[in-house]
Amino acid sequence: MIDAEGRPTLPWIGEPLRGLLAQARGHALLLQCAPGSGAFELALALAQSWLCESPDGEGVACGRCAACRAVHSHVHADLLVLQPQALRRTSGWTFGDDAPEGDERADKRKPSRQIRIDEVRAAIDWVGRTSARGRGKAWVLHPVEALNEHSASALLKTAEEPPPGTRLVLTCTDPQAILPTVRSRCQHLRVPEPAAEVVLPWLQAQGVARAAVLLAATGGRPLQALELARTGVDAATWEALPAAVLGGRPDALAGWPVPRALDALCKIGLDALARHAGAPQRWFPPGSVPAAASLPALQRWLDELIRIARHAEHPWHEGLMGDALAARARAAFSGRAD
Repeated sequence: MIDAEGRPTLPWIGEPLRGLLAQARGHALLLQCAPGSGAFELALALAQSWLCESPDGEGVACGRCAACRAVHSHVHADLLVLQPQALRRTSGWTFGDDAPEGDERADKRKPSRQIRIDEVRAAIDWVGRTSARGRGKAWVLHPVEALNEHSASALLKTAEEPPPGTRLVLTCTDPQAILPTVRSRCQHLRVPEPAAEVVLPWLQAQGVARAAVLLAATGGRPLQALELARTGVDAATWEALPAAVLGGRPDALAGWPVPRALDALCKIGLDALARHAGAPQRWFPPGSVPAAASLPALQRWLDELIRIARHAEHPWHEGLMGDALAARARAAFSGRAD
């Protein structure tokens, strides 16, 4: 979003925002952004700029008018934000009759990672109502990949021809992973990845020491780097991880959720492959990942990690799974087939 000082809440989204405001021609925009780079914040800033009562000469929201204040408070009557329930609980943007996390009325079941058809239908009903503030309406849907086949089909007519004055902004990581019929109804705009010289000072201001290490660990994705730091994975921990896993330290992956452990192990394997090819390491500092004894064993291990990752959200026993993954890693680097 744009704060009360007229600045983007994430410093690297300002330039893409101005570009989007200049390029946007359709009523439905599909923003392709790398995960962890602020796609949701950019989509919100775009919607806020459309609804702002005093935008600047480039169309960027002022951050101070009544409309902007309503967006900041999540109460703007002409802005609808639709995310999967799992994201709504962390972002604070409730939908329909959601109860806030911690409220005794909150659903105790595991929150859905999909956007359901009944939620899309409720959003379409909202789209059909008259604008409350007279500057049109904006619907932010993040991410499109969360739509299942039925909810995506329900969106088609509105995406193709929404009521006058209504604009949609949808985010995605991979446009090929969504229905072609949805993709074809949107103006597709690719957002470049944020520049390190903008991201690193921001991460340091958030208290992330040696931010360049964690930024490399996440492939240049600043919000993922910040999440790593906030969950206790600092630069020193990340640098030491390959040696800890491959050296048999029993606590190497202790406390790591299975999806994060799988991601880190895949990156160890990919950097080892890079060493075999004579290429620089990407995910870990140079020299921190040893060369595997056997390239075929390394490849088999990576294939196995990819298979397991398809079921990463299964309720694994984290301790036992972490031990098993570490043991398989040591076997791969020693060249054993077991």
